[in-house]
Amino acid sequence: MPSAERPQWVVREDAGPSVLAALYLRQMLGIRSPEELPGLRGVPTDAPEADAVLERQWRALWAMTVEPLAHPSEVPLELIAGMDTLLALPADGADELRAAIVPHAGAALAFARSASALHTDRVRGSSYRAYASAIAVHEREVGRRAHSFELNVQVLPLAQRGLWWIGSLTIAVTDGLRGDVVAFDAAIHPIIAELA
Repeated sequence: MPSAERPQWVVREDAGPSVLAALYLRQMLGIRSPEELPGLRGVPTDAPEADAVLERQWRALWAMTVEPLAHPSEVPLELIAGMDTLLALPADGADELRAAIVPHAGAALAFARSASALHTDRVRGSSYRAYASAIAVHEREVGRRAHSFELNVQVLPLAQRGLWWIGSLTIAVTDGLRGDVVAFDAAIHPIIAELA
């Protein structure tokens, strides 16, 4: 007799260069949304506030960057000059954002690659254990196996320590919090409880 299918969970942890580049550009262009998400450490925050058109175009870029499968473009995408393959904008309807990004492209690309590489070097092999432990604790507390779920975790060098939802399946966590085993376990537990 075949056994019942066991629930499965998938947690992907990354410091995605595309996410980092989008956040770098957010600060350089004076984009304020998402309001609850703090800025990046070491990146100037004194840009004048962006107009509504630029902000709307950046929010569309952000959604496509964080969760591309949930936010596909309705028109073809084009790469942004100087950004390698990290970011693409709709061929139509994003001219203001494209023009605003180009002067910052080289710095955004360098920042994103450097911050992503730093995260990769720090967590090699340790990410699975952190989530498996939190899921095991949750299963003991509720007295059942965790439901199947998917979670994407972006580990980012944000100026304020914490954890924020940035998509329906994606959270951002500061690198400082992620590096503190006890504090991270406490912070990730409510997320696991909500999903599992």
